[in-house]
Amino acid sequence: MADILMPKATAVWLVDNTTLTFAQIAEFCNLHHLEVKGIADGHVAQNMFGADPITSGILTREEITKGEENEEHILKAKQNDVSRTPAKPGRRGARYTPVVRRQEKPNAIAWFVRNHPEVSDAQIGKLVGTTKTTITSVRNKTHWNSVNIRPIDPVTLGLCSQVELDEVISKSTAKRRQLEDERAVEDDGPSLRPTQDMLGAGSLEADAKISSLDQLSAAYKSNARALEKEKAASN
Repeated sequence: MADILMPKATAVWLVDNTTLTFAQIAEFCNLHHLEVKGIADGHVAQNMFGADPITSGILTREEITKGEENEEHILKAKQNDVSRTPAKPGRRGARYTPVVRRQEKPNAIAWFVRNHPEVSDAQIGKLVGTTKTTITSVRNKTHWNSVNIRPIDPVTLGLCSQVELDEVISKSTAKRRQLEDERAVEDDGPSLRPTQDMLGAGSLEADAKISSLDQLSAAYKSNARALEKEKAASN
C-alpha cells in the first residue's frame, strides 16, 4: 500500500493502461478491489481523468512490468528523492505572522519610521512581513487606523527576533550616518562670511575709490596750470 495523492485517478489510469489485476491496483491505491472492479466496469469514476503515476514519479515502468508478469507481485512506490534532499540555505519565503499579531504590524512600521528612518521599505517589509502599500500609508499617516497606531519595536510585538532586528539596523548604519550629516548641514543654514573678510573687501573698495579721486584731482590741477600758462602767454 502506497500513500499517493490521487488514488482513484491513479487507479483509473492503471485500469486503462496496464494488465495489472484488480487486487494489485487496489493494494497500491489503497482502494477496495470491488471499487477497482467498478472502475473497470464503468460504474465508478465515469468522468474522471486518469493520473499517470509514471509521469508524476510514483511508479516506474519497470515496476509495472514486474506486476504484469507476476500477479503475486506487490507494487512498490518509487522513493521520492526530493523529500530526502537536504534543504539548501537561501532566500526564505514570505514570513508567516499569526492572525492575532497581524494588527500589530502598523505599530512596528511606525517604530521604524520614527527611530530608524534609514531602514528601507523593502527591509521593513521583509522583516515584519507586510506590504509596501501598508508601509507607505503608515509613513504618510493615511492608514485607516492611524489614530490608534503607536510606535512599538517589532521584537516586543513578537514579529521578529532581536538578532534579525540588529542585523537589519547594522546594515543601515552607514545610511543613517549620511542622513544625520545632511540634516546637520540643513540645521546650520547657510554659512556667514567672516567679519575680517567683509572688512577686508570693504577696505579694498574704499582704497580703490580714494585712488580714483586722487587721480581726478591731479588731472584737474594739471589742467588748471596749463590754462594759467596760456593766459600769461597771451598777455
